[in-house]
Amino acid sequence: MAGERDVGLVAPVRGGWPAKRLPEFEPESEREPEPEEPFLLGDPASSHSNGSDSDLSDSEESVFSGLEDSGGDSSEDDDDDDDDDVDNKGEDEISCNKGHSRAEETSEGQAQTGSPGLKTEMVRASSRDEYQEDSSDEEDIRNTVGNVPLEWYDDFPHVGYDLDGRRIYKPLRTRDELDQFLDKMDDPDFWRTVQDRMTGRDLRLTDEQVALVQRLQRGQFGDAGFNPYEPAVDFFSGDIMIHPVTNRPADKRSFIPSLVEKEKVSRMVHAIKMGWIQPRRPRDPTPSFYDLWAQEDPNAVLGRHRMHVPAPKLALPGHAESYNPPPEYLFSKEERLAWMQQEPAERKLNFLPQKFPSLRVVPAYSRFIQERFERCLDLYLCPRQRKMRVNVDPEDLIPKLPRPRDLQPFPTCQALVYRGHSDLVRCLSVSPGGQWLASGSDDGSLRLWEVATARCMKTVPVGGVVRSVAWNPTPTICLIAAALLLVGSTDQLLGAFTPPEEPALQPARWLEASEEERQGGLRLRICHSKPVTQVTWHGRGDYLAVVLATPGHTQVLIHQLSRRRSQSPFRRSHGQVQCVAFHPTRPFLLVASQRSVRVYHLLRQELTKKLMPNCKWVSSMAVHPVGDNIICGSYDSKLVWFDLDLSTKPYKVLRHHKKALRAVAFHPRYPLFASGSDDGTVIVCHGMVYNDLLQNPLLVPVKVLKGHTVTRDLGVLDVAFHPTQPWIFSSGADGTIRLFT
Repeated sequence: MAGERDVGLVAPVRGGWPAKRLPEFEPESEREPEPEEPFLLGDPASSHSNGSDSDLSDSEESVFSGLEDSGGDSSEDDDDDDDDDVDNKGEDEISCNKGHSRAEETSEGQAQTGSPGLKTEMVRASSRDEYQEDSSDEEDIRNTVGNVPLEWYDDFPHVGYDLDGRRIYKPLRTRDELDQFLDKMDDPDFWRTVQDRMTGRDLRLTDEQVALVQRLQRGQFGDAGFNPYEPAVDFFSGDIMIHPVTNRPADKRSFIPSLVEKEKVSRMVHAIKMGWIQPRRPRDPTPSFYDLWAQEDPNAVLGRHRMHVPAPKLALPGHAESYNPPPEYLFSKEERLAWMQQEPAERKLNFLPQKFPSLRVVPAYSRFIQERFERCLDLYLCPRQRKMRVNVDPEDLIPKLPRPRDLQPFPTCQALVYRGHSDLVRCLSVSPGGQWLASGSDDGSLRLWEVATARCMKTVPVGGVVRSVAWNPTPTICLIAAALLLVGSTDQLLGAFTPPEEPALQPARWLEASEEERQGGLRLRICHSKPVTQVTWHGRGDYLAVVLATPGHTQVLIHQLSRRRSQSPFRRSHGQVQCVAFHPTRPFLLVASQRSVRVYHLLRQELTKKLMPNCKWVSSMAVHPVGDNIICGSYDSKLVWFDLDLSTKPYKVLRHHKKALRAVAFHPRYPLFASGSDDGTVIVCHGMVYNDLLQNPLLVPVKVLKGHTVTRDLGVLDVAFHPTQPWIFSSGADGTIRLFT
């Protein structure tokens, strides 16, 4: 039974892997008798009993490869009965019938003859390694990691596994550069030593491997016997044959049109009609040039070279630097003495012009090295900056303003002309209801006009030049600062005054009108020591502010009608006062001097703000009906807009007029403001002030009104808006008043 069981079967090695070697067979006479034991397919006990480790070739291993994968247990007892032996024998025969005919014949021969050995061709063990003739170069036989990247083993002490599954540890490399240098000097084969990445060990290249590397470095073929210049053998001969290679008749499809090509052509025609396929345009034969450094990094060397700023060039020499200059360039004794006394930095020329008869007698320039040094010093110390020029369309710099027709209503044309004054009309004032118009002129009269008909209703001679006129803002009181009419409420206001027993000292004298003056319309006369240049009313109608043409702190006076009292609010003067105005809602008094506008708090009696118009000089002033913005006109043809909540400097400066501005005005209801100038025009602007404090006012000029004639270099002297309609009145030096609607 032992001889029958000694077939060439491969038993698994330690760890369950199939062994690559079989034991060498010895003659039966030389073997020691072994106890009989059951044999199972893939029994690991048999592998432990076989101690030899010989190798088989690929062909020999394939004979027994069908027996490697077995499902038998490794823990079998050695004292099984004869029935198990018979079963095992039957299993051996069945497995051999599945593909190993030679093993089947051997087992049958041994079962009939009972010979203990096998044929030597089947069981002769090979003493040589099976990998010796292996042509595969995909992996090292000492490292079985396969195609796994070696970078995965960088953090491990081993570099892979051998055939037995044991780790291949990395060699310890404790040598420094000095040891490597000594090895390089001592070892003559150091130049052909390389490191194996699979095992981490040093390998010495053979002469054949070195020759192969050298051939590859020279760009040659790896095989030394390969001839890349062998003569080419033609597949067909060059001789013309009588009979063709093939005499196959042509196909039928070569004589009829192709349906596939027809479909392709139809699709292309449809694409051309739809514009999907464009015809090829002829190429431009002119060469195309482009900036080589357009996409260059500015921090690169070429980028810095492209941004190089050249040094400024020296000025070319003039006639004074000639060796034979004209006589007018030579200095006289006085000029030479003055040049010697000047500082070197103040001299126009840093040398004295000299005259020589010829170029041969010109001496060497004594300050040549010093000038070269100063030139180099200037180039080194002078900071140069490259100014990037930005190409901007001038139209883009103009702010996008709304169209004027979207900002209507505003006055656009002349409607009426009020004629009657014989001299220039200096001032205007419209009644609170908008029915009457008062005007003052240099002809010494104050006229009252009806707005709708341009009819002069009354003329009041005042005996002097009327420089300012102001209608009382209270609708129930028909009172003008220079003249007053017979109205019951007006007389009641003025007659309510009771004179004190001891009259106080005041800067102005209050005089009652006589009977004749009362019949002429005069009710009260306030006498001042100096001429009055402007008069304005408070919003409540009881206070009156006047500006006197006098230097000092008494330029501005405030009068109270109900108490017949006058007072000077300032103790010292801050310049020549041009005009004053009351704030429409708050207890502020705005005083405009020639260079500034001061805002005073009347209750606290203190200065609140000082506005700087930056113009020469302030001629007129108007306050917005809300009170947060004011405009000032100046004699240098500027209109300055101030936002009191924003800054003390102008928010915007408008320069639309060509000559001095004489008057400015706000409309009490519409977002309009206007300015009159000596150029004879009135410019109406749209000025929208928003309730949102974060949004700036919108200022748009909408119309230029013309009609006045320039007389004695004077044009429009005063402008005033209608209180309820988008109309404007203007008075000029030509003695007329014009209404624009």
